[in-house]
Amino acid sequence: MLVTIDTSVVMAVLLEEPSKKDIVALSQGSELQAPPSLYWEVGNALSALLRRKLLNLKQANQAVQAFDSIPIRLADVELTAILDIVDRHSIWAYDAFVIECARKYRTPLMSLDKAQCRVAVAEGVEVLEVSS
Repeated sequence: MLVTIDTSVVMAVLLEEPSKKDIVALSQGSELQAPPSLYWEVGNALSALLRRKLLNLKQANQAVQAFDSIPIRLADVELTAILDIVDRHSIWAYDAFVIECARKYRTPLMSLDKAQCRVAVAEGVEVLEVSS
């Protein structure tokens, strides 16, 4: 099964958060995909943790190595479709990229972002619930 993932899921796995076990179990045997914006979002999240001194450079680089080892297919999405979702729901483009990716390829979405999940459901996207 193909599953669309977002940055919250990737960061939870990279940072060994409690939800990691549930995320790994839910994605077991699945192929993962995300919009190309995932790469920049992970970089932005790691840089924010560095700036706040919640990670040091060595830890951030280890997270990047772990991220690079996760097989994630980057899937193209149409910018006009993203803007339509933004307009309908007044959300950030990054969230709309992920929702459109799942909608376009008819895949379930795995995210820890509750607001994003609500919009995804409103857009007809199945959401995989992460319970931890």
